[in-house]
Amino acid sequence: MSLEVPQTFKHHVFMCFQERPPSHPRGSCTHAGGKPLWDHLMREIERLGRPDIGIAATGCLGFCGAGPLMVVYPEGIWYQPKSREDIEEIVKEHFVESAPVERLIIVPRP
Repeated sequence: MSLEVPQTFKHHVFMCFQERPPSHPRGSCTHAGGKPLWDHLMREIERLGRPDIGIAATGCLGFCGAGPLMVVYPEGIWYQPKSREDIEEIVKEHFVESAPVERLIIVPRP
């Protein structure tokens, strides 16, 4: 019996897709504009045709006031994208050219 080796990724992106009621005190990444950014990220990754880049929608990443948020592993880099252009820059610079986008990196604080 042989073990199947799990697929690994050069970059594995987790993007918050938490949705809380609009009046919730912690807010949510979805209400902060996360859904259109997620959709654009998916299209950009598909356009690249790179099976070594994994993306996953997550629940709360724990830093709601900073949303929308994404974290990229194995580097553990947190991004705060606010526009389609930010997503495109992350994809091009970080995922293709392996150069993190300094201006979009945040250090999340509770």
